[in-house]
Amino acid sequence: MKIHHLRNATFVIEAGPHHILVDPMLSDKGALPPFAYFRHSPRRNPIVELPGNALPIIDKVTLCLVTHSQKFGIKALQHTDHLDDAGVSFLRAKNIPVATRAQDASYLKKNGLNVCQALNDWQSRLILDGEITAIPARHGHRWIHHLMADGVGFYLELPGEPSIYISGDTVYTKDVERALEEFKPEIAVVAAGSASLDVGGPILMPLEDIISFFQKAPHSVIANHLEALNHCPTTRLQLQRELERSGLLSKVFIPRDGETLTIEKSTC
Repeated sequence: MKIHHLRNATFVIEAGPHHILVDPMLSDKGALPPFAYFRHSPRRNPIVELPGNALPIIDKVTLCLVTHSQKFGIKALQHTDHLDDAGVSFLRAKNIPVATRAQDASYLKKNGLNVCQALNDWQSRLILDGEITAIPARHGHRWIHHLMADGVGFYLELPGEPSIYISGDTVYTKDVERALEEFKPEIAVVAAGSASLDVGGPILMPLEDIISFFQKAPHSVIANHLEALNHCPTTRLQLQRELERSGLLSKVFIPRDGETLTIEKSTC
């Protein structure tokens, strides 16, 4: 399996003939407003361009997974760091099949997308030649997750390929622990940017919970959602240093934008 990390939470899983795009934020640098104005420097998003190899990679896409896309069915409250207008246009123009959570399906269909799977929490469905399961993702603790609206993660198993758990935009929860313990994914992907807004607590895992995720994950981990948005303060270097202190660096990949990782299926 190859993982083509593009930017933020956007990446492509290459598994045999399948090219699976995850959470396409395809806007040009600075096309979107800041997500925080006071707690973090109010830079327009994304704060970096897509890497130069992005377009040839996404041109091969055969399926898209969207972990979350909107709040309360209101376009103005779209989670543009996971599905922006450029991403919608790409998916619509190519009629790419989309798998998403059940709560987002009608919204995506209204935007002209080809929703092939709409999953409820912990529901499993056949997809491609394998199976996909939706894992609850809680977008913050206490009241802030109601404002954000929760999403899902996805656990994906394809024949002859390493299993992969994409945890999505979530804090560390019992559902996350359950997914890591029960499924024992060979690859686990975690949003490691420690995002927060101008009000409320973290809407992603803070650094200490990211370390807990790394410790609990049974195999390889990929850290993404880094150095692309103005409300995500954790840097790759900061994360690397923390992993070195914790003795976890050998199991964690922190890909650069445009980097491709090759991860083989475990023989154990």
